[in-house]
Amino acid sequence: MVAVNRWLLPDGVEEILPIEAMKLEMLRRRLLDLYESWGYDLVITPLIEYLDSLLVGSSHDLDLHTFKITDQLSGRMMGIRADITPQVARIDAHSLHRNGPVRLCYADSVLHTRPRGLLASRVPIRIGAELFGYSGAAADVELICLMYQTLAAAEINDIQIVLGHVGIFRTLVAAAQLSAEAESELFDALQRKAYAEIDSLLAHNSADEELSTMLRDLSRLNGDESVLQTALQKFKKAPEAVQKELAELAEIAAQVKKHLPELTLGFDLCELRGYEYHTGIVFAAYSPRYGRALAQGGRYDSIGQVYGRARPASGFDSNLKTLARLSAASASLRCGIFAPADEDDMLTALISRLRSAGERVIVSLENNPGTDDMQELNCDRQIMKKDGQWQVLKL
Repeated sequence: MVAVNRWLLPDGVEEILPIEAMKLEMLRRRLLDLYESWGYDLVITPLIEYLDSLLVGSSHDLDLHTFKITDQLSGRMMGIRADITPQVARIDAHSLHRNGPVRLCYADSVLHTRPRGLLASRVPIRIGAELFGYSGAAADVELICLMYQTLAAAEINDIQIVLGHVGIFRTLVAAAQLSAEAESELFDALQRKAYAEIDSLLAHNSADEELSTMLRDLSRLNGDESVLQTALQKFKKAPEAVQKELAELAEIAAQVKKHLPELTLGFDLCELRGYEYHTGIVFAAYSPRYGRALAQGGRYDSIGQVYGRARPASGFDSNLKTLARLSAASASLRCGIFAPADEDDMLTALISRLRSAGERVIVSLENNPGTDDMQELNCDRQIMKKDGQWQVLKL
């Protein structure tokens, strides 16, 4: 008979031990307090719900990452959430019925069928903020600044924020009249930054040389703040919509720098993450200490339309586990006070007062515990009877 190691966990699924759990919880509270101070209200969404509702407005990629099961009560397909944003959009569109801007935040686990990167967790804790009901650049500026403050609160330094705009690619592709198949192939090549492949695809699929040149230029436009100025020059003859999207990007960048003059800002105009999902500006935060985006977001207008109320929307999220791992903040289990197993009323009253004052008090389950028990429980003091009185004494 083959022995079964019952302590083994599936790949990408991990348990969180006390000190790490304490750090995660400390950081979660800190960030939710930050969001609350900016006016974002906490919501908690269902872990599981009907699939046709869960995947509304989402990408094919999210569909692949969603675990699917059959509801034993209704027979309908259900999904375990792999993203929280569509659920929060439903709350704004269907449940709150507010007319003005709505700010919501969340911090909860999601589940992925496969890891999104090397050594990535399949059970990340997503923490983020969403702003509904305002289409102006001020909403995007606020969220980019809040994303930066999220990483600052997590004590992660050397942050660079990269801005892009999916609308520019959409407009140029539509003007070039590329087929759906050619667009898909070009999109894939852009994500891999396969420049030779991009050039070949455009040469064979676009009859407009000027637009082909613009799409080729777009694929190379990534780097520091000078990229935006280069783009404004290269796209002078681009369709009017591209001019408007570049102006919007420039306005948002200027406002962000005004609020965060110390911020290192970058641009990637062929950043199409969430292309099926986002409708305008996209933004992400990076650190030299981590190979992928630490936090990311963008504009995704009209996602609430299927719930009966289309509203402008923008937001961002991050994996709390990743933030905790990279954070310079430290966490440790508090030292406690060890109390003997005694039913004395005076002892019980003392323990109650100590706990009310914020102390960690662990009551023995045995009559004669050894010193080793106290050390294992991380106690540096104990309650003992001295001169007829219960006192807290150092070990």
